[in-house]
Amino acid sequence: MINVLANDGISNSGVEELKKSGFNIITTNVAQEQLENYINKEDISVILVRSATTVRKELIDKCPGLKIIGRGGVGMDNIDVEYARSKNISVINTPAASSSSVAELVFAHLYSGVRFLHESNRSMPLDGDSNFKKLKKAYAKGVELRGKTLGIIGFGRIGRETAKIAIGVGMNVLAYDKFFSDTTLELEFMGGKSINIDIKISKFDDLLKKSDFISLHVPAQKNYVIDKNQFELMKDGVGLINAARGGVVNEVELVNALDSGKVSFAGLDTFENEPKPEIKLLMHPRISLTPHIGAATNEAQDRIGIELAQQIAEILK
Repeated sequence: MINVLANDGISNSGVEELKKSGFNIITTNVAQEQLENYINKEDISVILVRSATTVRKELIDKCPGLKIIGRGGVGMDNIDVEYARSKNISVINTPAASSSSVAELVFAHLYSGVRFLHESNRSMPLDGDSNFKKLKKAYAKGVELRGKTLGIIGFGRIGRETAKIAIGVGMNVLAYDKFFSDTTLELEFMGGKSINIDIKISKFDDLLKKSDFISLHVPAQKNYVIDKNQFELMKDGVGLINAARGGVVNEVELVNALDSGKVSFAGLDTFENEPKPEIKLLMHPRISLTPHIGAATNEAQDRIGIELAQQIAEILK
């Protein structure tokens, strides 16, 4: 019997799929410092993680029985991927499974920002009964997304899903990506209908200058993608969403840009210091906040579980 440890959890559908293939699935959450001992003692062949557990060189060296490391999601910056593969360990992830979920969260933040939902949801419980008219006036200058331009930095799967929603909302889309050229998106609707839309890849600086809103969809980086110089190129009053990775936006410069009015609002799902984001971000009235839940929908977790199970079965059978 092959033992699979899903250390950061796995959906019921993933568990069922693994059982169907004859694997023993363990969903105990083992503390990071106890992982080495547990993996060796319980003869674990496969470890599945999300973003909480890290699988580094030291752990890989001390657990010779590991055959597969699986990441439920896209980014694998919590795994020493190349090192693991050099030790003949398969490293797998689920790049397509959570694209729609992240894209929908981007729009949750966008709508929240343009209609002040993140602020009014803080103010209404405190002053809704005593200051209703004042609050009504404070949040009366909302804007519509329709007809505005969304700049998408990083045009992989999630960037494309975000573009599809933007087009459906009636937005103009600008896309930038180092690795992709012009592309055609297929927008699928209920009842089997679909249309194709051509997207041209823009120059980075052009996107920054022309976008009303900007959303980031890039992997973890050594350097900031958005820093002081990039903020200076943006339109006054731009909205910025980061549901990609912490560390792609300079958070100090973001707060400065929010305070000066250069950026009208930000939506953040990821932070440089997770799981302890800077208090300045958490308390800022112009930031819509979520605790890294981009892929955390029931549908995405089902797809992730099933996809991981199928890949594991393929490798080990």
